[in-house]
Amino acid sequence: MTQDKFDEYRLYGRRQGSPLSPRQQQLVEKLLPLVQISKCEDREKKLHPGEIFSDKFSRFHLEIGFGGAEHLVWQAQRAPDIGFIGCEPFINGVVKLLTSIEELKLDNIRVCDHDARDFLSHLPVSCIEKTYILFPDPWPKQRHRKRRFINQTTLNQLSRVMVPGAHLCFASDIPDYVTWVKAHIASSDCFEIIDVEPVEKPQTRYEQKAVREGRSSVYLTIACIK
Repeated sequence: MTQDKFDEYRLYGRRQGSPLSPRQQQLVEKLLPLVQISKCEDREKKLHPGEIFSDKFSRFHLEIGFGGAEHLVWQAQRAPDIGFIGCEPFINGVVKLLTSIEELKLDNIRVCDHDARDFLSHLPVSCIEKTYILFPDPWPKQRHRKRRFINQTTLNQLSRVMVPGAHLCFASDIPDYVTWVKAHIASSDCFEIIDVEPVEKPQTRYEQKAVREGRSSVYLTIACIK
């Protein structure tokens, strides 16, 4: 991978919102290092999910941008035999996940708190059985749309690391972003939309906000057909 490619991995937006409480800071200092996937500085190195979980699991799901972690925690509780990897650079969201990991004693979650695109570049071929991208930042302004996570580059990354036949579950309450995703899927040789019904999951805070503000959500189940 070229230097130019790595230079494209820029994070936009805030890394932290409200200040952390002493208890939250303690979780960051004590618990996060135990479940954290450190950023790999070797650009050619591949990191198999089995290594991340010390070979405790053989099946792996990925959530990119887990926000307040409601969905990720719910999935991890329902499927204790699956290793879940959550990617979220926003530290306040990471702290919410850490709180749940500690309180519920979850041992099947690992956290990538840096750019998911960089993390994807280090995963080997066909190792992820399901990927969730739920209510991602829509970057609604025209000049910011290049920041949207779903594009041909990331779809190519996902198709490489996902098992053939695996599902990518996407949800958004922003019609323009849904149209954007459908167009990119239509242009991809690796994915096709197979369902537009809601997947079974808890209602996240972002979805609750959409409901309060009168916006309906669209759910896409997208199959990896490579």
